[in-house]
Amino acid sequence: MRSQHPARVAAAGMALTLLLNGCGADPAPPPIPEVAGGTPPPPPSVFYVDPANPADTEADRRAARGETAEAEALRGIGSRPSAKWLTGGPARDEVDTFLGQAAIAGQIPVLVVHNVPQRDCGRRGGGGAGSGAEYQSWIRDVAAGIAGRPVTVVLEPGALPDAVAGCVRDSDGRLALLRDAVAVLASTGTARIYLDAGHPGWIKDVEALAAGLRRAGVAEADGFALNVANFVRTEDNVAYGHRISDALGGATTFVVDTSRNGNGPYPGNRVKGAPSWCNPPGRALGEEPTADTGLPRVDALLWVKYPGESDGDCRPGEPASGTFWPKYAISLARP
Repeated sequence: MRSQHPARVAAAGMALTLLLNGCGADPAPPPIPEVAGGTPPPPPSVFYVDPANPADTEADRRAARGETAEAEALRGIGSRPSAKWLTGGPARDEVDTFLGQAAIAGQIPVLVVHNVPQRDCGRRGGGGAGSGAEYQSWIRDVAAGIAGRPVTVVLEPGALPDAVAGCVRDSDGRLALLRDAVAVLASTGTARIYLDAGHPGWIKDVEALAAGLRRAGVAEADGFALNVANFVRTEDNVAYGHRISDALGGATTFVVDTSRNGNGPYPGNRVKGAPSWCNPPGRALGEEPTADTGLPRVDALLWVKYPGESDGDCRPGEPASGTFWPKYAISLARP
């Protein structure tokens, strides 16, 4: 495991801010404006808040129609930092632009790399690189776009648990691709890399999961990620993460996706004729994204899955995976 310190993310954000402000004395922070009839915006985050986000765009539409309560709920999502997902296609310029915007804001961007071949094994959807060679070329484009700037990377949601579960055709090849991706991203010198390790309801055998993490290069990464795009409560993820960390020697740290886990998972395997992991009703936003978690071995709480983006068209009328769905977003913000 690479050298770690809980304050590294915050320190990197401060360094960016100082670089942009010049070498003089720190300026006084601007006052937080009061918002008539609503709640004040959150304090500035160490993680990047992309102003061009779908929740804020929809909030503007709702406000123009006089739907103030819905607009406020959506702004509660749009004002929080969330991750940008990379799912294939030309990556260098996309990454370069996103990291450049984050640098101007003085914040740390979060990327999700999700393009490994056969990436959606066992779930709805498809895609991923057409071959291992194609993926290796693509991940090098991602690294080139990083270009020595700070970034937190969640590496390949579902890829490792699928390999451990034997879902993919070539588990050894999958783990080799993940190990190569870790090495390539680590070569930037500035990326903090977290290998996805699923969630407590997926792989029960933490020794097998830890063995997979070792083979996938977790020692060269900064840790692992839990609960990406899922709903398991934070305390359950932390307990599970400690078990995995213990199986790795006790020093490995991790991050948790809290974007939609405020009410925990849906109580049942299916709801309205579809799997309960797909757009379940009655869920809620989780804890705010932060690098100051106060939790042992937890580097950050992140909003990795964008709240309101569909998990898939699992039931009639539901949008395709990754499509922002205002109705669902509002239901998460106002459970």
